[in-house]
Amino acid sequence: MIPVNSPLLDGDESRYLQECIATGWLSAEGGFVEQFEREFAARVGRAHGVAVSSGTAALDVAVAALGLGPGDEVIVPTFTIISCVAAILRAGATPIFVDSDARTWNMNVDQIEPLLNRRTRAIMPVHTYGLPVDMEPLLKLAGDHGLHVIEDAAEAHGLQYRGEPCGSFGDISTFSFYANKLVTTGEGGMVLTDDPAIAERCRSLRNLCFGSGRRFVHEELGWNYRMSNLQAAVGVAQLKQLDRFIRLKRAMGQRYSDRLGSLAAITLQPARTEHAENGYWVYGVVLEDHVPLDAAEAMRRLAERGIGTRPFFWPMHEQPVLKRLGFSDGNARPVSERLARRGFYLPSGLGLSQAEIDTVCDEVCALLADFGIRT
Repeated sequence: MIPVNSPLLDGDESRYLQECIATGWLSAEGGFVEQFEREFAARVGRAHGVAVSSGTAALDVAVAALGLGPGDEVIVPTFTIISCVAAILRAGATPIFVDSDARTWNMNVDQIEPLLNRRTRAIMPVHTYGLPVDMEPLLKLAGDHGLHVIEDAAEAHGLQYRGEPCGSFGDISTFSFYANKLVTTGEGGMVLTDDPAIAERCRSLRNLCFGSGRRFVHEELGWNYRMSNLQAAVGVAQLKQLDRFIRLKRAMGQRYSDRLGSLAAITLQPARTEHAENGYWVYGVVLEDHVPLDAAEAMRRLAERGIGTRPFFWPMHEQPVLKRLGFSDGNARPVSERLARRGFYLPSGLGLSQAEIDTVCDEVCALLADFGIRT
């Protein structure tokens, strides 16, 4: 089986982990945490970084730090991971869903303004699969209406939008360091901001809101969302190789596109837009409507051929739990619905070899040929 993800841990990870063990600094108090925060924030062009235990934790902390709560509405793409919506709901706010752009698969920025009203407090753009959201009009809209922007850059390590790093936009941004990300700590995340007051509030929220006077006297509730020194040690080592990892991802994307780009049976995310170059965090394909099988069946058949795959996001407005809670308005978002049913992604890990990419492409072509589709 060619796995859908295989990380690269061939730098200083082992040496830094051994240093943690030798010194006994395993918890969040160790020096690698502060180093990782400082170096990652500098890489993204932010003044402050606050390391946390996951990308989901980063979203919880970001939403809480901005004071979003009951009665507030947050504009969010429907085509995203449920962590984004869960953070909004846990704060007591209401998610308002936007459909995808058919070309980039990101939120359709043109659909945001009609959704704004006096309850709207924030917009949460989420960079998807390798291309960033069109941030310029989104930021202008937010500025004109006095809205917060929470930039979810979990899938955008090293990406740039019009020459500026993804994660450097808006009031606050979040990253994930899950095992399939370009920079991984196994689990882990980070909140970034240029506002020192917001950064200090994020540090308090990730650390149970311990009192500044007496430690165990609490004025409000927070979380134990701390990142360990062990995780941060891996992150520091990984960050050193980010430029190399970006080159590897783009080379993989180019190899896949050279093999699959001419197939009339599938649609691919573009290699570039007018404002960004694709970083190919994952390599996604969308089956055209004339292909007589959906994504789920294609994935099942590829698994039989030894190819690991992963489905695309299922739209938030179609999530059973959100329907049950009354947060689905019943309106269709056709682009996202089609992506969910016709799209999936192929093996995309940094450890993937060129020979494995060729094998994946051969099997995709063979699968289509089984249905009489010329490749």
